[in-house]
Amino acid sequence: MDTNPSASPAGTFFLFDEKPQSGLGLGFLDSPENPTLPPPPCLEVLPSQYVNQASSNADLTVEPVNVDGHTLLKGRVSTKEVFGLSNSDLVPGKYEGGLKLWEGSLDLIKTLNSEMKEKKLSFTGKRVLELGCGHGLPGIFAFSQGAAAVHFQDFNAEVLQCLTIPNVNANTQQISVSSTEKCNSEAELRYFAGDWSEVHRILPQILSDENGINECQTVNTAGYDIVLMAETVYSISALPSLYKLIKKCICSPHGVVYVAAKKHYFGVGGGSRRFISMVEKDGVFAAVLVAEFADGSSNVREVWKLHFR
Repeated sequence: MDTNPSASPAGTFFLFDEKPQSGLGLGFLDSPENPTLPPPPCLEVLPSQYVNQASSNADLTVEPVNVDGHTLLKGRVSTKEVFGLSNSDLVPGKYEGGLKLWEGSLDLIKTLNSEMKEKKLSFTGKRVLELGCGHGLPGIFAFSQGAAAVHFQDFNAEVLQCLTIPNVNANTQQISVSSTEKCNSEAELRYFAGDWSEVHRILPQILSDENGINECQTVNTAGYDIVLMAETVYSISALPSLYKLIKKCICSPHGVVYVAAKKHYFGVGGGSRRFISMVEKDGVFAAVLVAEFADGSSNVREVWKLHFR
């Protein structure tokens, strides 16, 4: 496990570890210290926009990845083609790393699979939201396990158009013909772009009181049963908005949140422990550490489960 911040040139930071796993598209994220651009507008991205726009802008290649016996497909698309950036760039206010597949996404799927085997979790008939989705693999896994609705959110509409939608399409086609999966072929799949401080305005499953807590009294009322997120807690400045969004969209009292992240993100101060500290101070949710991943050569990664007290 790394114990010291990675050295970096002035004006940049290394958000993730120096030794990424081969084939996952991991690497450094270089960024100015302060955002210089306003966030993009919030909007729903329709699958037809992938056909009409994204397919002509960037080429997507797809390859299989096996996670605990589940074969999913992960797309690969160039940030240079989509954003005009090198593959290692992150520019707050413009691009938040959504085109890369981070380790936490796979950690999250492994944990969800384990929770299901232990009868602690079921996706059947559930409404699921994946925040900061990128490839959308955790949300795709939820679809494969019978979710009634899976909504994908990312900061950038371009990520949804060029990566998430085609990746979801490729996976759902494969899953739908597999006799080993429990997918609901009629599941609602939708895509929403925007900053966490504003995107609740367009998410369909939002019904919050003045304190931001959703009260689901009957079946079919608004609210997400399960919120999934991986590698979303690296930015200290974004944590309050992220947490407020969760409270605005999670269904009480049975909704749950799964958070996969590195324990610490060197150079930027965020991490799972920083986020959980904020959650515990607020007192609305109880937080349980359900999985830890440590290979001895990289930062410790964790998966936490939040549920109402």
